[in-house]
Amino acid sequence: MTTAVTGATGQLGAHVVAELLERGVAPSEIVAVVRNADKAADLAAKGVQVRVADYSDPAALRAALDGVDKLLLISGSEVGKRIPQHANVIEAAELAGVQLIAYTSLLNAATSGVALAPEHVATEERLAASSVQAVLLRNGWYWENYLDAIGPAVESGTLYGAAGEGRIAAATRADYAAAAAAVLTFEGQGGKIYELGGNDRITYAEFAEVISDVAGKPVAYQDLPEADYAAALAGAGVPEAFAAVLAGVDRGIARGELDTDSGDLQKLIGRPSTPVAEAIKPALG
Repeated sequence: MTTAVTGATGQLGAHVVAELLERGVAPSEIVAVVRNADKAADLAAKGVQVRVADYSDPAALRAALDGVDKLLLISGSEVGKRIPQHANVIEAAELAGVQLIAYTSLLNAATSGVALAPEHVATEERLAASSVQAVLLRNGWYWENYLDAIGPAVESGTLYGAAGEGRIAAATRADYAAAAAAVLTFEGQGGKIYELGGNDRITYAEFAEVISDVAGKPVAYQDLPEADYAAALAGAGVPEAFAAVLAGVDRGIARGELDTDSGDLQKLIGRPSTPVAEAIKPALG
């Protein structure tokens, strides 16, 4: 049984490959689909099959998926281009005779109002129309998404956002990777949908308290209107379009769209998710 992971040298994909190896999957039965083979030299040294393909190159994708039984399609990083790119991967999987595609979607994708949701929904719809069985891994937000903001929050004493009193059930990339690896090694996963979120379902005000405790300095949460928060992010150097996306995600949090009590993540990985206090320590040295 050969399992392929796209974006295998990326921040999530690298964790997934490591988890598969930890679960006892033979290196020779793992295909790391990457854009740059040099970045996968360590995987090749372990015996993992490294194949080069870009989401925008159908021919390379078809070759990369030859002989693959199960595929983890990690959503692309190029927001706005993901619908055709994901379709390329799915079509290549169909042509290659892949038996199962696991796709990293977005928590509550079917009902979410955040700007990131439509591309995920379109991909889910393409998978539903595919001849290949699919399983949806609807990942919540990553705690790592906040690491760059923690240092400035500690320095200024204020964590800014636009999430109101909404709760966020985030988890670490390693947590989501463990869930993906579990699904790839379990049988009978076709047609399943997992809503994945962490144990710490907290508001931004509570998040600021955790930062305070870990840093040993007072940090308070300051809620801003969505437009003001987007402007603040842009002023801090975030590209304007992406700043708007991030501010929109915060409004999604305010609406409860990045919160879940499904327990799906915990069931898949067989443990609680990484505590938020542990997840943010890398940002504080």
